Amino acid sequence: MVGPNRPQIVLFGSSIVQFSYSHEGWGSILTDLYSCKADIVLRGYGGWNTRLALQVLDQIFPKDAAVQPSLVIVYFGGNDSMKPDPNGLNAHVPLLEYIQNMKNIVLHLKSLSEKTRILVLSTPPVNEEQIIKLFGSSRRSNERSHIYSEACIKMCKELGIKVIDLWTALQNRDDWLTAHFTDGVHLTAEASKVVVKEILNVVKEADWEPNLHWKSLPNEFAQYSPTIFVGPNSNTPVNVTDLDWQAQWI
Repeated sequence: MVGPNRPQIVLFGSSIVQFSYSHEGWGSILTDLYSCKADIVLRGYGGWNTRLALQVLDQIFPKDAAVQPSLVIVYFGGNDSMKPDPNGLNAHVPLLEYIQNMKNIVLHLKSLSEKTRILVLSTPPVNEEQIIKLFGSSRRSNERSHIYSEACIKMCKELGIKVIDLWTALQNRDDWLTAHFTDGVHLTAEASKVVVKEILNVVKEADWEPNLHWKSLPNEFAQYSPTIFVGPNSNTPVNVTDLDWQAQWI
């Protein structure tokens, strides 16, 4: 293991997580923001549903691990919410089973340590027309996505778990259907900015100790960081670690 130990933030989910480093994705933005502060760990699996996630949950998040994550951001639901295939070959999971599976995932994560925090992303909307245009057909619908999103939000609130309503957040502009999807399902850079903004808002406002917002975490080895001189006359000393490289995300 590479030291020293930093807070660990795990992104766990299906392709919305796996592809979060593509197209200037939300995972890459978070990794940039938390550089020198925390390690972002990607555990994303395209095409997966909550049934598959439960099968490997103990392997990804063993309870006896020496170091447990400080925050786990969880996303499953888009594949679960698909219309069932007549041959039973797709990733559809019935709503009640999906909610129970999500509950089991969240309860397992809560049991890892008293300091492990959880943030759930609900099922986002889809662009059905774009999916059909690219793939010829679709077993996804915005209506089904909304049903699974609402059920996930309700479950999280009952358990006292932080949750982001992605279904609503990603419809925040008139042209969301064309602006937010690369293929009708997966997220563009513009959509990822929305996801990051929502995540940072929740993390900043959460009454967690320590606060896990990127600006609240100390920079690693800040005492060794050099000083540069800025200002009109280049006479204002500033430690490099204090520069606001990412002012848009403060």
